[in-house]
Formats: sequence, C-alpha cells, structure tokens
Amino acid sequence: MHTRRRLLSLSVLSAALLAGCGIRPTEVPTDFGPAPSRVHCSLSEPNVSTQASRGLPVQVFLLCGSQLVAVDRAVRVPEGTADSARRVLVAQGLLDQLEATPSTAEREAGYTTDVRGAMGVTGPRRDDPDETLRLSTPPTDLTSYALAQIVCTFSDSSAAEGDGSVILGGPTTAPPRRYECTDEVRTRPGSNEPPSTEVAGG
Repeated sequence: MHTRRRLLSLSVLSAALLAGCGIRPTEVPTDFGPAPSRVHCSLSEPNVSTQASRGLPVQVFLLCGSQLVAVDRAVRVPEGTADSARRVLVAQGLLDQLEATPSTAEREAGYTTDVRGAMGVTGPRRDDPDETLRLSTPPTDLTSYALAQIVCTFSDSSAAEGDGSVILGGPTTAPPRRYECTDEVRTRPGSNEPPSTEVAGG
C-alpha cells in the first residue's frame, strides 16, 4: 500500500516538473518525414566559360531514368581543320565522351552510358554519301541503348547534317543507313531503336 502511494506521488511530482519546464507530456509520436533525397537526373548548371576553355562545347546523350538526357561536354578540334576532317574529329570526340565513365556527380544523379569499347569513326568511303560516318563496330551490333545514344548525340552536333538524322555505317561493305533521333527514341531508347533507311551512294 505504501509502495503504491509512493509511486503515485512520484508520478504527480514528475508531471509538475514537466509543466514547470514548459514541456507538455504527450504520447503522440512526432514524424518529421523522411530525409530529403537527391533529385534524380538533376545536375548543377555547368560553367560555360570553363567548358569553352576545354574545347568545342558539345552535348552528349547519357542514360538516366531509362531515358536519354543531354549533358554538356567539350571536344578538341585544331583550328584550321577542313570541314570534312572536322566532322570526323567531332564525331570521334563525341564517341570518346560517350564511352567515358560519367563523373561522380553524374553517377550520383543516376547517369550511366551503354556505349562500350574503344570505338573509332572514319569518314565516307568512295561510294558513300559525303555525310557518312563509319563506326569500327557495325551499328547493328550495338545495343538499342548504345545506338540511341550515338544517333541522338551525332544528329544533334556538327558531325551531322543538322536535320535530326545521321548517316552511319560499319567497317563492312554493308551500305550505310540514315538514322533518326525521334522523341520516342529519346524517351524509351530501350524499346525503340532509331528508325533508319538505306541511303544511295554519293
């Protein structure tokens, strides 16, 4: 009996102390929600002057959230390079950027690339259209993701004609084809390969 009375007195004293400190006792847990998370596929704006100092400012398409997303890069092209050689140099620089491992910030934001291996690119053969770019790996051997990355990157650069398409061939005698970068390819590159048509010789 004395023990119960003592416990009751302690409870009353504790409540009085809490009230005196301005703290109201509560049995309702407080939920502040989850910790803030990194915004997916979001990168800080690049320093344009820094990009320009590294070479010709370009954009390449990386994979993020199963879509193609453009990121800023730079490629080096010597001044005074002829237009025909310039196209190939730009295309090779773009390929190198696509094959490079994304930066730490890009990886943390969810960016990846499906372009693998040390691919090379050359200009047209004798019977090819003048705008042809021939890859050291046949386009048909690339994954749909890698082909979409290359087509959309090339077609959006000075390596192509500027009409949203690019003429690509491989190292074999197979005729080159004109590939297009469409909205469907950019939003679902895994299930939509770039549409293509065979082109006549130059």
